[in-house]
Amino acid sequence: MEISSIGGNVTNSAGVASNSAISQEDFIKLFLAQLNYQDPMEPLNNREFLAQLAQFSSLEQSRLSNESLTNLLLMNSSNQALSLMGKSVDVDTDTGVRFRGIIEAVHYSSQGATLTIKNEANEFLTDISLGQIRIVQ
Repeated sequence: MEISSIGGNVTNSAGVASNSAISQEDFIKLFLAQLNYQDPMEPLNNREFLAQLAQFSSLEQSRLSNESLTNLLLMNSSNQALSLMGKSVDVDTDTGVRFRGIIEAVHYSSQGATLTIKNEANEFLTDISLGQIRIVQ
């Protein structure tokens, strides 16, 4: 997921990692299978067992921290968008043309906040991300 901020974009690398990461449920299934099929003559060492559990716990805490940080970034992005209401901005459009106007509305979706901007000629530009804003006056 990409989190937009004024003048730039912050990319969340967790989206890439989540496709290759093992879930908690998958880990427990794998762990139980390891216990069920271990050699009775050479059982799993207690230290190895505890080390695997500790490592999994640490990975789970890291995942939860990353999720919380992503939520904080989304809230900050939403606050930035809301604080721009009524302000004059310069925006880089998709066509490369700079558009100057006043922010008339903020819209929220699963991709984050988008803005509607109105210029002096009463032309509207919609679906502008915070990353497209270059100057705030």
